Amino acid sequence: MILSIAETRAALIAPGAPFEMAEMEIRGIRTRVWKNAPPSLRAVLLQGRAHGDLPFIIYEDERLSYAEHDRAVTRFANALANRFRIAKGDRVAIAMRNFPEWSIAFWAAAAIGAIVVPLNAWMTGAELEYCLSDCGAALLVADAERAERLAPHKAALPLRAGLVVRAGAAAPEGWLGFEDVLAATPAPAELPEAASEPEDDATIFYTSGTTGKPKGALGTQRNICGNLLSLAYAQARAKLRRGETLPTSGEVLPKRSYLLSVPFFHVTGCHSVLAASFFAGNKLVLMHRWNPERAMELIQRERVTGFGGVPSMAWQVIESPDFGRYDLSSVESVSYGGAPAAPELVARLKQKLPLAEPGNGYGLTETSSVTTQNVGEDYARKPESAGLPIPVCDLRVVDPTGRELPPGSIGELWITGPNVVKGYWNKPEATAQTFTDGWLHSGDVARIDEEGFVFI
Repeated sequence: MILSIAETRAALIAPGAPFEMAEMEIRGIRTRVWKNAPPSLRAVLLQGRAHGDLPFIIYEDERLSYAEHDRAVTRFANALANRFRIAKGDRVAIAMRNFPEWSIAFWAAAAIGAIVVPLNAWMTGAELEYCLSDCGAALLVADAERAERLAPHKAALPLRAGLVVRAGAAAPEGWLGFEDVLAATPAPAELPEAASEPEDDATIFYTSGTTGKPKGALGTQRNICGNLLSLAYAQARAKLRRGETLPTSGEVLPKRSYLLSVPFFHVTGCHSVLAASFFAGNKLVLMHRWNPERAMELIQRERVTGFGGVPSMAWQVIESPDFGRYDLSSVESVSYGGAPAAPELVARLKQKLPLAEPGNGYGLTETSSVTTQNVGEDYARKPESAGLPIPVCDLRVVDPTGRELPPGSIGELWITGPNVVKGYWNKPEATAQTFTDGWLHSGDVARIDEEGFVFI
């Protein structure tokens, strides 16, 4: 039996169901939360040990299993805590392209309660210096290109240490080699002692700064860990909507693989791909840089089941003159966001990749990635929409005075829920302008129809 939207929601959030919700007070606001979300990134990391020797990260010809990744994370976490005296709340910044070391640094810092600060690898040296100074970073892990950009600025930074990955024979002057630090750290049996609660600070992601200096969106453990269930909810909703049944408790699900074509330093790459892949025990295939032909080559070689990014990337794959040269039959999903998607993209994807399910969504840095998702039959029915809100979120469209408008009206989209960040690091005035009584002013023009579908 195919369920309606309301019946699907009721079944998925019912007491005892996987997506059961609870209500609690967060920063003075009564908020719905996912009852079964992991409490912290450290808890996710420890749970990931069950994935053992399954493949985790593939980069070019390098292959890293979950067990190998865990050993490197445990070693680096001990180096952070014992050698560099990084403690809970200290800021650890990462500035590099999508290398496997990005993930190692991220999980190690998160495991000891540090606040991870992923920096845009496209920033200039001066922009990187600003963000590092603004957040008061205690330690930076960078690749050689970012280290070179920062060379004229490094002396002015508040860093206890700068570590550079893949520096070759020797680290640049003033930097420590990441590999040397790992080699000099005794192989520990366990992570350093640490404890993180759901509302503890977890990440600072800097926005683009189109209205001035970049602003650091301060995210919590609940923000990023809750996103894991938000993603899973959309997939479960799509299954029920097309008449399929959900896996039973304890059922072993087949592992999937995802081709990452967006940077880790975006919330999509970090929250919705890195963290979600790790949580599920899936394989993550990295690209040195985006190229549709290289993407298809990797999809064929690694039997990739999902890829995406922004809509233009999906278009480039299906419109490539080399499309027919590759076996893409493993692809089960093509998901994208971050830019408007032409409605005809859904039909073209179904034509070129008939076994793949297209998906679209909407979210912001300030909403910790997912706020709405449109997948499966609902996406085919309303391809111009960004989808329905996840159940823990409330959305409204308002006029310039903040008054809520009726369905179908056009205005500014406001969002509230456990995915909305605390505010902007060290910027109380900017926080007050953008966040009102738990509501985030998105700045995006939108409308919401009678069924609750959002149109940006």
